[in-house]
Amino acid sequence: MEAAASPREISPKENPHKAALILARGGSKGIPLKNVKVLAGVPLIGWVIRAALDCELLDSVWVSTDHDEIECIAKLWGARVIRRSPEVSKDSSSSLDTIREFIRLRPEVDIICHIQATSPCLHPYHIKEALEMITEEGYDSVFAVVRRHQFRWTEVKREEGKNPVPLNLDTSRRPRRQDWPGEICENGSFYFTRRELLEKGFQQAGRIAYYEMLPEHSVDIDVDIDWPVAAERVLRFGYFGRDESRVIKLLFCSVSGCLTDGQIYMSVSGEELVSTNTQDLSAVHLLQSENVEVILISSSNDPVSEVLSEKLAERAGCVLRYRVQNKQAEAESLMKERGLQWGDVAFFGTDLQDVECLSKAGFSGVPPGALAASVIASKYTCKNAAGHGALHEFATYLLQLKKKTLSTPNHDNIDRKNF
Repeated sequence: MEAAASPREISPKENPHKAALILARGGSKGIPLKNVKVLAGVPLIGWVIRAALDCELLDSVWVSTDHDEIECIAKLWGARVIRRSPEVSKDSSSSLDTIREFIRLRPEVDIICHIQATSPCLHPYHIKEALEMITEEGYDSVFAVVRRHQFRWTEVKREEGKNPVPLNLDTSRRPRRQDWPGEICENGSFYFTRRELLEKGFQQAGRIAYYEMLPEHSVDIDVDIDWPVAAERVLRFGYFGRDESRVIKLLFCSVSGCLTDGQIYMSVSGEELVSTNTQDLSAVHLLQSENVEVILISSSNDPVSEVLSEKLAERAGCVLRYRVQNKQAEAESLMKERGLQWGDVAFFGTDLQDVECLSKAGFSGVPPGALAASVIASKYTCKNAAGHGALHEFATYLLQLKKKTLSTPNHDNIDRKNF
């Protein structure tokens, strides 16, 4: 939808360089290091990086930050990083100041797609469709909005003795909400602008248009109380990657460091013991009841003995592949027997031998503290520790994704006008 526009003075390039830019300062006042806090198994910034990387129209994806941990996590998720200067890292610094510094340092960029790190329900198609409004329809700046159905009033102080005045409502003809189209409000998800406007100090100028997003995708995290609500929204409406539409039929789970806590205990009599969680064992049964087969698989250097591994498998009621030399080859052999492909399979692992499987699986996860390479390869990082509920958490998440995949677009019965 086009908004009011000023005279156009921009001559667009034939093949402009389109860069996503995510601003992630380390000094969040509301939630410390909010941008890398884990939301539904993924660092907050990871959700928008994943969506941007999977948008085929973007030429590069950048994170601008002043913080070492944010830089590390951004790189783990595949973004390029530009370190912002102290001048634009102050509490008083504006987004525009930081964006203008970015374009000074990256002269090859022609269209800047400023994406907010706090919008975890952003999808690649949102970026694509909004960007095409610039590249194909000739707009100079496009920003995200959501339709709201809220009647607004002026603010008054009680001691003034005045009546509040309606701003968008005729109280004598109060409409039913379903008969009122509502109002368009910025949702803060993104702002796309041509370079020339930003160089002049404008983020919304020239020929302007807005891109309307559905309410369920308009999640913006500002305060800590939003976190559990946002996690539930992301599980239902977030973007989980290109293979999210596949229904998982088989889960491979590593034994040591995933089903167990990775430690071996020794009794007084010299007997070796391992610890697991009853919730994790019940998670295996839960998956099996939902027609998801579970296979335990241990690495060639797994310190857990075969006897203990077999007891765990027996308790869980699933197949065991013990001390496998090549997990990828073993997994592919088992998949072939069942007529499955990697997109039909989930993998829960932690060590170097798991990396290729984590990367190839339709969905994958790791417990907290897993090797960096495993974290990079996986799509979900558990909050609960290995042997203390991590598998249960991952299985629950997996079944939620399955429910989402099998549901129809209107399965959730969302009243979008009153959302």
